[in-house]
Amino acid sequence: MKTKFWKLFSTLAAIALLVTACAPAAPAATPTTAPTAVPPTAETPKFKFALVTPNPRGDRSFIDASIRGADKANAELPVQGTIIEAQGVADQEAAMRSAISAGNDLVLGLAIEPTTLLPLAEEFPNQKFGAPSDIFVDKLPDNVAAFQINVHESSFLAGLVAGSLTKSKTVGAVVGGDAPGLNQFYWAYKQGVLAVCSDCKVVVAYLGFDFSNPTLGKETAVGMFESGADIIFGVAGRSGEGVISAAQEKGLYAIGVDSNQDDIEPGSVIVSVMKRVDTSVYLLVKNALEGNFKSGFSIIGMKEGATGLSWDDGSTTFATKGPADMTAKLPDVMKTVADYKAKILAGTFEVCDALKETAVCAPLK
Repeated sequence: MKTKFWKLFSTLAAIALLVTACAPAAPAATPTTAPTAVPPTAETPKFKFALVTPNPRGDRSFIDASIRGADKANAELPVQGTIIEAQGVADQEAAMRSAISAGNDLVLGLAIEPTTLLPLAEEFPNQKFGAPSDIFVDKLPDNVAAFQINVHESSFLAGLVAGSLTKSKTVGAVVGGDAPGLNQFYWAYKQGVLAVCSDCKVVVAYLGFDFSNPTLGKETAVGMFESGADIIFGVAGRSGEGVISAAQEKGLYAIGVDSNQDDIEPGSVIVSVMKRVDTSVYLLVKNALEGNFKSGFSIIGMKEGATGLSWDDGSTTFATKGPADMTAKLPDVMKTVADYKAKILAGTFEVCDALKETAVCAPLK
């Protein structure tokens, strides 16, 4: 009896399986949202790059300028770029490794330490790397391209501005750290001040390489203002925002850096020294995309438009928001700046470059 039952069950199961197999397939579920994939007619970029920053965006200075360069590359070139924001210099190696493992054709390390980048370049010899600004080594591997943006000439021009407008004859600089690349800003700025105000006093405070601490920048600037300075050049990344805040609070003045910071506190920022890492980021991507990746150093400066003053871009914020007694002097100050700029570009005036430390730098240290 059991044998007949199992034979019958097996027969029915086989018929059911056959019927199921021959039945039409159930219709696919309709998605509830539109697909996000690139339409088939669009050309998907094949070249991938990543920009790894040493700290999160939002400094309204160096990091934000680099991100503008990456955004420009994404908008204008057939590339697919991503931005990886490390939470500090100590996290940058892990972020770089993440970018490498993601299959990027080019990995850019902003303000990256040589002790981080060079071992990675050796470990991954087929990976192309880029340094948009300032990596202080004598020689780079064949798979690393770097830009050095010389800012001493534009910083000298900012010093002319400070020396021409100071009332107390004491001006200052709050600098992120005591290093050649940062002193390239400060020493030239001091030279510019003294060129138009030989009896001016120029004071400096270094922040121990803390570039993400506006509170420290503000406290340092407040102390400098209270000691008699009336104009301070902030060269400290996001910490420099504290310098601008202190200037506004004290009714005194700041000079911005890297990006156009004139509008952070309108009327408190006289001018900004531009360091166009947006340009170097864009050029690194464009060159690699077009097969023109060039290992080693490419040096650019004021002559190439890689640095200058925010006034060059048409910024008139201080002219319209600053106090009348200072803005009345601006035409003469701008003429002085233009005259020195012409001499610098013609090669008839030497600006101190802290990266070379020529004789002209000796009195400025």
